[in-house]
Amino acid sequence: MRKARIVARDTSPQCKQCRREGQKLFLKGSRCFTDKCGVERRSYPPGEHGRGRMRQSEYRTQLREKQKARRYYQVLEKQFRSYYDRATAMEGVTGENLLRLLECRLDNVVVRLGFAASRRQSRQLVRHGHWTVNGRRVDIPSYQVKPDDVIAIKSGSAAADTVRNATELTAGVPAWLQADHDALTAKVLRLPERSEISAPVEEQLIVELYSK
Repeated sequence: MRKARIVARDTSPQCKQCRREGQKLFLKGSRCFTDKCGVERRSYPPGEHGRGRMRQSEYRTQLREKQKARRYYQVLEKQFRSYYDRATAMEGVTGENLLRLLECRLDNVVVRLGFAASRRQSRQLVRHGHWTVNGRRVDIPSYQVKPDDVIAIKSGSAAADTVRNATELTAGVPAWLQADHDALTAKVLRLPERSEISAPVEEQLIVELYSK
């Protein structure tokens, strides 16, 4: 008998996550572009003391940057630390390696391609087996895509209409990816350069935090 797989995830309110970081992390898709956005309505942090002035410190600034990156890519603390450890073992600049690993997660790539309105929606589509990579069904959101990988919606997927609706919100696809929004297929042309990663993160602050 096959055991059910339990997947840990952050279930805290997404608008509060954005308000805590003081900027839009675009966690709720189309809602983030309307006047219903939590950051637009209440620009101060959540909680009883949200309107007060908090003392800043170097450590606090670094910690907030790490938390912002985690929330932006929707990964938990243990996962994030694992990505950092992998990034330090790679050649090149650690901070850029870290962002590149996060950017190449399948759930993030589906969003970048315009096939999902948010990372939460993307993760759900991946987990339910609606996507294939090189012809094989992949249901792991953290799957790392590689150059020349071909991503496509599974034949006969019931989520095709949901995906097509998401493409209407897409302003553009990064140069390291190629998308066919009519056929709902895409290709990874190469790994992204730092200048092509639009995450609102100062990765050096994260490196400094973990280096202490």
